Amino acid sequence: MKKLIYLLFFFTGCIYSQKIEYSTLLISDSLKTNANAVVRFKQVDITIPAQDKMTIKTFSAITVLNELGLDDLDLAESFDKNRTINSIEATVYDSSGKELKKFKRKDFRDVSVADGFSVFSDNRMLFLDYTPITYPFTMVFESEITTSNTAFIPSWSPIENYLVSTEKSALTIDCNPELKLKYKELNFSGFLIEKIESENKISYSANKLKAIKRQELTPSAYKVFPVVMFSLEKFELENVKGNAISWKDFGKWYYSSLLSDTEEIPEETIQKIKSLIGNEKDKLKIAQIIYKYVQEKTRYVSVQVGIGGWKPMLAKDVDKFGYGDCKALTNYTRSLLKSVGVESYYTVVFAGKNKKDLQEDLSSIQGNHVILSLPIQDNLIWLECTSQIQPFGFQGDFTDDRKVLIVKPDGGEIVNTKVFTEKDNLEKITASYTLDSNGKIIGNVISKFYGLQYDDEFHMERESRENQLKSLKSDYSNINNLKINNISFSNDKDKIEFIEKFDVEAENYGQVSNGKIMFPLNAFDQYNYVPKKYKTREFPFEIERGYTYESETEITLPDGYSIEAKPNSTEINNEFGNYKIEFLQTSSSKLICKRKFVLFKGFYEKEKYETFRKFLETIAKTDNSKAIIYKV
Repeated sequence: MKKLIYLLFFFTGCIYSQKIEYSTLLISDSLKTNANAVVRFKQVDITIPAQDKMTIKTFSAITVLNELGLDDLDLAESFDKNRTINSIEATVYDSSGKELKKFKRKDFRDVSVADGFSVFSDNRMLFLDYTPITYPFTMVFESEITTSNTAFIPSWSPIENYLVSTEKSALTIDCNPELKLKYKELNFSGFLIEKIESENKISYSANKLKAIKRQELTPSAYKVFPVVMFSLEKFELENVKGNAISWKDFGKWYYSSLLSDTEEIPEETIQKIKSLIGNEKDKLKIAQIIYKYVQEKTRYVSVQVGIGGWKPMLAKDVDKFGYGDCKALTNYTRSLLKSVGVESYYTVVFAGKNKKDLQEDLSSIQGNHVILSLPIQDNLIWLECTSQIQPFGFQGDFTDDRKVLIVKPDGGEIVNTKVFTEKDNLEKITASYTLDSNGKIIGNVISKFYGLQYDDEFHMERESRENQLKSLKSDYSNINNLKINNISFSNDKDKIEFIEKFDVEAENYGQVSNGKIMFPLNAFDQYNYVPKKYKTREFPFEIERGYTYESETEITLPDGYSIEAKPNSTEINNEFGNYKIEFLQTSSSKLICKRKFVLFKGFYEKEKYETFRKFLETIAKTDNSKAIIYKV
């Protein structure tokens, strides 16, 4: 009997230490397909008993199937003077569920959260830097944090990333009803998500979600993956109580609590600004003078201190030290304008090349960047105050066409930033080249860029000659043996026009055979991007911005040659854009290639993807159409 008890005890102990539930054998094949990692179980419990107290408990078990899945481990918690890590630990198991190692708090590295540009930072992080000895393995991570900042409630998504599947993911929020928890659900259609809601508690859960492969032109993850965002009507941020009943109320709180006491400008600087302005009365021209003054006086650094990283440095400190982050430089420019009677608005935005809106029906702290809006008549002029080279009033693709919050003394308002249409985003090429009897071409190119095409190119004048050559050769990669000489640039910041001029030559551009030469007529404006073909298209696709490409190229043939064959002109018009290319013979030795391609902005259903792909494929093939000439 004693022996039986001993064996039972031994067996139970083995089961306990082995954690059979983490065995990779228990993962279904459907969840392993296309997956680098599998979320076995993740539970986040958030408790908000008061306006100034929130506790977040996290338990996650993630099986990493291969090296690529390492990036899907989140083994960190941040902390600062108002955010405390009560507990943190991790345990790693092998493929059978056997425990390999346990990590306690002392095993986590204490590192700064600041980026390389920060001069101050209040924020730190405990981080586990784990190097696996074998794959697959399962990492169990547990933490509990307490914070007085209730302005930032974690969002929830049952899908961690592309190529990550989920066995089970859940979140529960237990909140004091007086604080009025708000939430916004996005992209739930097509996903089985369970929701349970009561007066003071809300929970979400999802099971058995297969890994998703990223497909070309898929919209941003926040437009595709299911996610829930949360906020409170009554919150606290670094000991400052706030309310977000509406954007108007939130904006009023924002101004009075975060901006109103930061505006002081030294009298000496005010007099200097007035001297620069002189007798100028036009508010737009005054703003241009002040914007130039800020660009020449200040530089951008990241400053991650203050009220949750949301309160800007004092304007007088920016004036004194000559640096600041986006908040500080925007607020400094705003304060300078205010000191001479010009109104402008501190504006919060989600910045990035991929456009992202502030959620209009969830008033709360959102965004990751700050710009300035200047009301002129019935328009808003947008100023990027962190750049020392950006033209006045030019908004590039970092903050274009998205919903933002402008903060006024009497409240906040959601507006849309400038939309660059396909007509605005223009590249126009005028070129010529001469072909000789050996297939070599010699010519010149003039390219003019406008709108977001300007935004992509105007930095070129500040690059090294080596980088300029590298960039241009990449742009004209269809030409082998390309040599580029005599590069010059012109940047008109008033017209928002950037011009590139250069000479070209290339050996063997034309293929010589039996007294004939075959060569593509369109040398300098070829489109070569064709999206991947999919057997099954899973997602809609999006063209975030429209563009126009125009070119006219004159081709001179070698003496004594005549045209045997040339491509036909082609024109295509559909919902995705317009394309027209013409090949015109103007004399016995000269041809003109005229081309215009307009690509429309749009969000399209997945069923249209293959039609769009073929549209671009046809353009790429037509652009490379070849002529054949022969020796007379």
